[in-house]
Amino acid sequence: MINNLLKNFCLIIFALIAPITLPAGGIQKSLNQNKFSNNTNEIILSSNTSLYSFPKIHADELLVLDIGTTLSILRTWKVSQSETWVRVELASNKFLDNPNKILKGWIKM
Repeated sequence: MINNLLKNFCLIIFALIAPITLPAGGIQKSLNQNKFSNNTNEIILSSNTSLYSFPKIHADELLVLDIGTTLSILRTWKVSQSETWVRVELASNKFLDNPNKILKGWIKM
């Protein structure tokens, strides 16, 4: 009696929860429902620029970026009227590049 009751309880729970995660269930999403950002801010460098660890001239210089490097803008930081910094990310192939490669930093505009 208890064995049949337990089997029926498990069957009912499975019948209620399993269809949600199955492909034919209720959690199907079309590509139109995903909100992809179409207004990504990217810049291409027109001169050699230093990439810093934080937004100060005396910060550690991580590396020097070459002319033509493509950067994605993550955020801006205005220190004063005349000094603006931009947090950027270098374009990279995350599967093929070295995982220790520096990809993010600050540049002075």
